[in-house]
Amino acid sequence: MPQLLLELFSEEIPARMQAQAAKDLERMAREHLAAAGFLPEALKTFAGPRRLTLVAEGLPLAQADRKEELKGPRVGAPPQAMEGFLRKAGLTQDQLVERDGVYMAFIEKKGRPTAEIIAEMVEAIVRSFPWPKSMIWGTKKLRWVRPLKRILCVLDREVVPFSIEGIESGDVTEGHRFMGEAKPFVAKDFDEYVAGLEKHFVVLDVEERKQRILEGCKTLCFARHLELVEDQGLLEEVAGLAEWPTPVLGDMDPAFLSLPPEVIRTSMRTHQKYFAVRKAGEEGLAPHFITIANIQAADGGAVIAAGNAKVLSSRLSDARFFWDEDVKVGFEPWLKKLDGVTFHAKLGTMAQRVERIVALAGEIAPLVGADVEKTKEAARLAKADLASQMVGEFPELQGIMGGYYARTFGLDGEIADAVRDHYKPQGPSDAVPTAPVSIAVALADKLDTLVGFFAIDEKPTGSKDPYALRRAALGVIRIILENGLRVSLAKFGKEDLIAFFADRLKVTLRDQGKRHDLVDAVFALGDDDLARIVARVEALDGFLKTDDGKNLLAGYKRASNILKAEEKKGPLPTGAPAEPAADSAAEVGLYNALRLLDKPLKDALAKEDFTGAMTQLAELRGPVDAYLDGVFVNEPEHRDNRLRTLAAVRDAMGQVADFGLIAG
Repeated sequence: MPQLLLELFSEEIPARMQAQAAKDLERMAREHLAAAGFLPEALKTFAGPRRLTLVAEGLPLAQADRKEELKGPRVGAPPQAMEGFLRKAGLTQDQLVERDGVYMAFIEKKGRPTAEIIAEMVEAIVRSFPWPKSMIWGTKKLRWVRPLKRILCVLDREVVPFSIEGIESGDVTEGHRFMGEAKPFVAKDFDEYVAGLEKHFVVLDVEERKQRILEGCKTLCFARHLELVEDQGLLEEVAGLAEWPTPVLGDMDPAFLSLPPEVIRTSMRTHQKYFAVRKAGEEGLAPHFITIANIQAADGGAVIAAGNAKVLSSRLSDARFFWDEDVKVGFEPWLKKLDGVTFHAKLGTMAQRVERIVALAGEIAPLVGADVEKTKEAARLAKADLASQMVGEFPELQGIMGGYYARTFGLDGEIADAVRDHYKPQGPSDAVPTAPVSIAVALADKLDTLVGFFAIDEKPTGSKDPYALRRAALGVIRIILENGLRVSLAKFGKEDLIAFFADRLKVTLRDQGKRHDLVDAVFALGDDDLARIVARVEALDGFLKTDDGKNLLAGYKRASNILKAEEKKGPLPTGAPAEPAADSAAEVGLYNALRLLDKPLKDALAKEDFTGAMTQLAELRGPVDAYLDGVFVNEPEHRDNRLRTLAAVRDAMGQVADFGLIAG
């Protein structure tokens, strides 16, 4: 069946916008095609430095004829309603059909040529494309990320004719700006298009560009006994900067290796988009770099390497100047500068924030086995490097530079590590602090942020989280869980913050394959010890995967429903159930099971042996089933005692979790 090929060719598209642009193009195309009744067999989009491309397979050459059914006004409706409906339908009243007291219009629509629909679709997409930033140029009113130059649009190897702001559609595109035959070429289908681009030095698929970059970098490194310092974020970015990516290895002055490696890598990455390298099998950086050129130079990239080395040398000279100046100053002058730095209008200055973190860290230190005085000192110094020249130039090095400066100034290693690590973890792939002083300061930093912003009602809403509070909460959770800490969150936050932690814990456990309703069931107990909550959830998750667990949950819900129904009639009887008559085997069985369960269950819970507690609960499965199947609860003479028995089942299970909140 026919294939649609669309290319929107422009000046350079920022690398950070390309991936989303490809997704938006696919989404918008699917929506327009679906609205026209088309369901392509396959649809794929591509994004690169100068083009957005879409290919759709299996489109018909024309729409099928369609019948539309329109519901009109009720019989006897005011004349104005009827007149409006007739105008909308383009019919007269005698063409309507009455059905169930309502006028109906049946309209037959002739299918349109697909090319006409595609032309309208492309114009609608181009005029409403959701670029984060866009521009107009010349005398045109059209907005696009950069000036739009060409539109290639062919269906079944034929041009789909249309014009947008003077840009005529066609079957012509361009290859690399500089390499090969720098002239347009014709492409009437996707295969010709890809082959033409390759011939004209353009790699269309971003995944292929990334693979080309990685393989080229590793080949260069292997030849010089080096290893690439891989950087996925940088790889994503440079793959969006070059249509024909060509790695080039350059050299830098080894004297710069005296700078912290993070400074060198950040300078390379932020300013120049270079990859760092190390000597094979060794730690630390090597005095080389890899830049990704957009041309395949005749000299193998020698001139490119030399030019980039010169620029890098200038950047690293600046970094060395910042380092030298910073080590002359020290922490105390930086701390004084924080008095003039506003953290938030409602939360005071950065210096006031430091005071809060110091106090909070001092409270946390004994809970995690950290030296209180070292912890307070680390907390006092943690934010000082924000006033340093190096962090002013490279904000992403905050904390890291503080750790280096602390060691340079001869401070205790635990304090230096805590200063360095107090922002961790900053993402799911980042490691958590493990040393006690580092743990205390990192928790204090995050908890102060959370408590402060919740206090001034600046909570995350929907997708908006301007103060990264979700990340802070996940950081607290990871630090506590991965270090096996026993910390009560109620000590540091109010109910709304505890609920926020519960939501973040659900996210964490859901990512691990756990059910969110199990977290609700455990949180309902009022426990705020994250380690204990997770242990309960894991034990509960395992229990409910067994037949005993599934059946006992069903029994719990039956018992709970009976109690709820009876409670509507009046207050339920209270107290422990009395021993039933010996002739009621099902009652005696459940009564004895509950009596025998009491101590082992409490012992298991006291030892936090939640798997053991579930094993004890499993003993109730048979007696509960027999009771619910064989006992008439509302028999007047025995009603109160039987309701007390069901309440005892609910209470026993409620010591482990609120089973009423569990789905199933």
